[in-house]
Amino acid sequence: MESLNALLQGMGLMHLGAGQAIMLLVSLLLLWLAIAKKFEPLLLLPIGFGGLLSNIPEAGMALTALESLLAHHDAGQLAVIAAKLNCAPDVHAIKEALALALPSVQGQMENLAVDMGYTPGVLALFYKVAIGSGVAPLVIFMGVGAMTDFGPLLANPRTLLLGAAAQFGIFATVLGALTLNYFGLISFTLPQAAAIGIIGGADGPTAIYLSGKLAPELLGAIAVAAYSYMALVPLIQPPIMKALTSETERKIRMVQLRTVSKREKILFPVVLLMLVALLLPDAAPLLGMFCFGNLMRESGVVERLSDTVQNGLINIVTIFLGLSVGAKLVADKFLQPQTLGILLLGVIAFGIGTAAGVLMAKLLNLCSKNKINPLIGSAGVSAVPMAARVSNKVGLESDPQNFLLM
Repeated sequence: MESLNALLQGMGLMHLGAGQAIMLLVSLLLLWLAIAKKFEPLLLLPIGFGGLLSNIPEAGMALTALESLLAHHDAGQLAVIAAKLNCAPDVHAIKEALALALPSVQGQMENLAVDMGYTPGVLALFYKVAIGSGVAPLVIFMGVGAMTDFGPLLANPRTLLLGAAAQFGIFATVLGALTLNYFGLISFTLPQAAAIGIIGGADGPTAIYLSGKLAPELLGAIAVAAYSYMALVPLIQPPIMKALTSETERKIRMVQLRTVSKREKILFPVVLLMLVALLLPDAAPLLGMFCFGNLMRESGVVERLSDTVQNGLINIVTIFLGLSVGAKLVADKFLQPQTLGILLLGVIAFGIGTAAGVLMAKLLNLCSKNKINPLIGSAGVSAVPMAARVSNKVGLESDPQNFLLM
């Protein structure tokens, strides 16, 4: 009988909580969206599968060594940790003390848990290497840079303002998060509001990078919101684009762009990095990797490296990045009122970014003879290449011969 009881207690099903059951369903939903609906499958599939692994009871695949210790509830071990943190020897008090502790102290407690015989789960290790260090988003930016052609931007520099205008969604989201906090609806700190704000840029790797630095406790919700809304761009953007433009404006045909020389394309990433990094050194890691990838593409002398970064390397890193984000889809971190606020602010941010880009294009048309089709303003958000395809599709609905992607 004791053996049977031990067998039952060893089954994960006996320890399945309501929160874990909900998160397993959320993870299955992400897998369904990726496979059946093809919504950002390259990231939603590994994120969803990582969420499944993270919420298997008693497996501890997403737990650090210290989190495993706290989950074990050994009174003697809790007392040792509590003595180091100078707090009460219970799990809740220890978690609160850790949240306020310096990173160096948190690292010491993690090492102490390892010394007591606990080991981090595989997903926790993936997170530490891929996101905790900031490496994965940087490598992805290198790959994106290697896939980017700046020719159209250099040929028509005015379009830079469309991308700038679309970033209004970021500022609107930050202000929205702080407003929710001010009225006591949902609690957000300034770093958390800043991390949430990046959703408005429709840029998944940047959202992951910054939330990992500013608000790692919100990373799962922010990443899921960012990539879910990027996948929903074909549903979110067209109504806004049509509401802000007339039929005549949607039929505007843009003039043929000038030819951009190879020298211009080579100099652009170097000059861009020097100018921006000297003014904003904090942007140097992301921008540096992006410009390096673009320089490899345009130089034409390292085609093997450029091909590797565009294909093999970025694909490998995407796998580990998705699984690492899935490690944050654990019930106690995801099922919070903040998650609902993040999802709400995210869709509002996308709408504001889209509208701002379209309105900026209309403003530029007031002071220029060479008209810009306002529909391309919605492509100012960073949902690449989905936003550009949506702009082209809406343009073709008004004029079947007007190919805005060209």
